[in-house]
Amino acid sequence: MYGFCGFLWFTVSVLLVFTAADVVPNFQNEPDCIKFFYKNNVPQYGSATPGAARLCQRFQNTFHFATLYDTYKRIAVYSAYIFGPSNGGGRETRWFVEPQLVNQNWAGEMRDGYYLGLDYPGVYQGERQALNEDYTNSGFDRGHLNPNGHHAVPSRNATFTLTNIVPQNPKLNQNAWANHESKLASMFKSQCDKAYVLVGAIPSANNWIIKNNVQRVNIPEYVWNAYCCTDNNGRPVSSGAAIALNTDQNLVEEYTLSKLVQFLQKYSNTPVGELFYNQCQ
Repeated sequence: MYGFCGFLWFTVSVLLVFTAADVVPNFQNEPDCIKFFYKNNVPQYGSATPGAARLCQRFQNTFHFATLYDTYKRIAVYSAYIFGPSNGGGRETRWFVEPQLVNQNWAGEMRDGYYLGLDYPGVYQGERQALNEDYTNSGFDRGHLNPNGHHAVPSRNATFTLTNIVPQNPKLNQNAWANHESKLASMFKSQCDKAYVLVGAIPSANNWIIKNNVQRVNIPEYVWNAYCCTDNNGRPVSSGAAIALNTDQNLVEEYTLSKLVQFLQKYSNTPVGELFYNQCQ
């Protein structure tokens, strides 16, 4: 009997671990999340953001990338992912939300906000995250940080979560930034065995999408990305970065990792530190 109870306790424990929250205390202790960071090195940058939530982005019961999310400004600080060549498809018409940013006891997998609302009628989903209606008629694109074009299905689908989205100038999003993402994809496919990528946003001081006289979503001043490419032995072979002012100036500036760290430091009250282990050297 004791053996059966022990087995039952073990089984329940495994299930509890398997279904544990995908809004996590830290990335380091989550094997399904830490793998998206080169050599398991989580950047110090952004970790002191007030109201920050750490999201292991789960779709179809699989983890696809990690996001450090600012629940006050309702935009991501950054998303971290591993590049995967696109196989087409996966252009969602749905926009997902993170249920555990509404209630920490809800299931962790991202959900279409409409159907989540049917499950929990009358519960407001937008206290700690942006909603699809925030972007409607705002004049801004729902700009992917982790781009859908850097993944195969179903990871492509998973990028359509609003916790991976920032208000992006349409001209920038659809032209210079999209071209830069395509350029990176071509380079990653031809030069890297594996590419680790960080894509983030620098919030503006006081520029917001406003709905019903409420500041809902901060409009970033800049978007940025950084990458670390490795060979088939996991050794770094190249790295780089870029920034873009989030306006119709429609210009992407390419940086080195060290120059990006210097740039981010101007907007950070705490040390930025390494973006990748040993700065991908």
